[in-house]
Amino acid sequence: MKRVVSISLGSEKRDHKVETTILGENFIIERKGTNGDIDKAIEHIKELDGKIDAFGMGGIDLYIVVGNRRYMLKDAKRIREAARLTPMVDGSGLKNTLERKVIEYLAENRHIDFSGKKVLLVSGADRFGMAEALEQAGARVTYGDLIFGLGLPFPLRSLQALERAAKVMGPIVSRLPFELIYPTGKKQEVTVDKFSRFYQEADIIAGDFLFIRRYLPQSLEKKIIITNTVTNEDIELLRTKGVSTLITTTPELNGRSFGTNVMEAVLVALVSGEKELTASEYQYLLDKVGFVPRIVHLQKANLA
Repeated sequence: MKRVVSISLGSEKRDHKVETTILGENFIIERKGTNGDIDKAIEHIKELDGKIDAFGMGGIDLYIVVGNRRYMLKDAKRIREAARLTPMVDGSGLKNTLERKVIEYLAENRHIDFSGKKVLLVSGADRFGMAEALEQAGARVTYGDLIFGLGLPFPLRSLQALERAAKVMGPIVSRLPFELIYPTGKKQEVTVDKFSRFYQEADIIAGDFLFIRRYLPQSLEKKIIITNTVTNEDIELLRTKGVSTLITTTPELNGRSFGTNVMEAVLVALVSGEKELTASEYQYLLDKVGFVPRIVHLQKANLA
């Protein structure tokens, strides 16, 4: 039995545990939230280090990545260094492969015609693979990195603009306390009625669910959401907002879609805990496992 644990800076109310079988291997997959407490996250990691097959780093990315540039987040480095024996991944490997593949899958199977669609990607710096795939599919993408990460109402309308902003802001943001740029702990449970015009002008809203949820407007009538890490409560919330379709890039496991950090840790555990896999190795494993996105038509589904 392989065991994968995501140690997250998010709320412990979102914790979940499942047992499942992937490629013939039995897995226990868990998520442990720490309510934004980095020291508590480090404590959990030290307790489990060497006793499980892989860690996921949840609620925080190790790097801000745009194009060929990446900036390591100071707080994430502290967390990763606590795992000395067990490999730890933050999901960035899958974001560059799985999420790119999901956009291609949706287009090729005619679930969504992205050509000319207005897409709000709440943060492109942590989902550059998805960003590139959306633009290649013909979408008109607005990047909300400055809006949702820094609270500045300045949309970025191209990958080039995102890269220019990252060159300026990346070195600064990577040194800030993570709680200043991302909702952690109890902040994940609070919705702020702000920036609604960026939601309303989009046909599709994509990216990190906690960023999306943080600023949800009163209505999202007929919108499509492409995200991950949603609970049944999150799904019901989106249904009441009028969202037409929810697509999660990671598969459903016992009623829950886990984060990319968890699924990346599963793949690492499958190959006996290699600390780093190449993009082609992730692609090979994804093809072998056969992960496909979950598509839920919320106004038709019976979610009782």
